[in-house]
Amino acid sequence: MISIATWNINSVRLRMPIVARFLQEEAPDVLCLQEIKCQEHQFPYQAFADLGYTHTAVHGQKGYHGVATVSRVPLTEFSRHDWQDNGEARHVGVEIGGAGKGMILENVYIPAGGDEPDREVNPKFGQKLDFFERMTRWADAIDRPTLIVGDFNVAPLESDVWNHKQLLKVVSHTPIEVETLQRFKDAHGWTDIGREHIRDPERYYSWWSYRAKDWQANDRGRRLDHMWASADLAAQSTRHWLREDARGWEKPSDHVPLITEFDL
Repeated sequence: MISIATWNINSVRLRMPIVARFLQEEAPDVLCLQEIKCQEHQFPYQAFADLGYTHTAVHGQKGYHGVATVSRVPLTEFSRHDWQDNGEARHVGVEIGGAGKGMILENVYIPAGGDEPDREVNPKFGQKLDFFERMTRWADAIDRPTLIVGDFNVAPLESDVWNHKQLLKVVSHTPIEVETLQRFKDAHGWTDIGREHIRDPERYYSWWSYRAKDWQANDRGRRLDHMWASADLAAQSTRHWLREDARGWEKPSDHVPLITEFDL
């Protein structure tokens, strides 16, 4: 049995106290973090080691973006892809288990895409779509059991957002993003593990804006964070859940952690 978690932490150094709380309460074997917002030499390695997470793969940059995978079990860094083709630190892949035989775990932070869902007036939106297209070409060639997790910045289903009609023209839920995400899904035949365990149309959110009323008062959430697996690996998932309460912890991220257990 192995448990894997993913969390867009929105600055790992600032939020290390709640990361520690999560690790102490849930004790996943592996934690994938996105938006760590620090360079590799600034990452709090010792704080994680003190909690038992001595194996790390960190792909950071100054002040923005960045991903890190920390583990209680041995891992080997496997790859770093620049799917945005601009040098930003948005991916790190690791292998868990024996070299050439273990599970591949891909940790990705997909661009948010700006505010306007039109690549002609908003280059960031075009970069997001291009990022997905490059990922899709990569996924088409995957030939090993793989789990990809992270902040995809797309909520594809109507039950993944607080109001489908109001958000149809809002970046993260537009038809073109949903279609682009579906092409990526089809390229490898990914299984959306979250929706295997929390079935549509059940409400399922992982992100709430920092606007005061969006979290507790109005529950205006979206499911931007995902855990997708190769079909054979997905069949071995035994449990999936999220810590929605973490959105209310002191100095929280605007995202909450997801966890999946696998019978491996």
